[in-house]
Amino acid sequence: MRILIDADGCPVTKIAEGIAFREKIPCIIFCDTAHIIKSPYAQVIICEKGLDSVDFSILNRTCENDIIITQDYGLASMCLVKKTFPINQNGLRYTNENIDSMLNSRYISRKARQAGIRTKGPAKRKPEQDEKFRRNLEKLITYIRSIEKDSY
Repeated sequence: MRILIDADGCPVTKIAEGIAFREKIPCIIFCDTAHIIKSPYAQVIICEKGLDSVDFSILNRTCENDIIITQDYGLASMCLVKKTFPINQNGLRYTNENIDSMLNSRYISRKARQAGIRTKGPAKRKPEQDEKFRRNLEKLITYIRSIEKDSY
């Protein structure tokens, strides 16, 4: 198990990195050249600027049972195929049961924006969201450790 973070615009990078450090889990932070991220613990991979370059870099490095922190439904859906555990910045786990409706919602929103309809952006982040992310990431780590232990 490792924690891979799609860090471009990710509000919980430091929280995830802190948990990874405390739990002694390898952590890799991915960002493009528009972001400068330094970490005392995690490996930082800087990708070329460009559409989906960070996503494909993450996807190419994922292994079964890795935790992928991303806001991107498309990346999450591809990671599910690789038997990883994608989770978003609010602690919502992407699963085979919920990913199709999320991708459909993203598609509908994009079509609406292309048609000139203004869509609402995300609300200001609240401390409760950080706490929910923290709790759910810790639960996910416990779960993955239990299935890894059972597989030996």
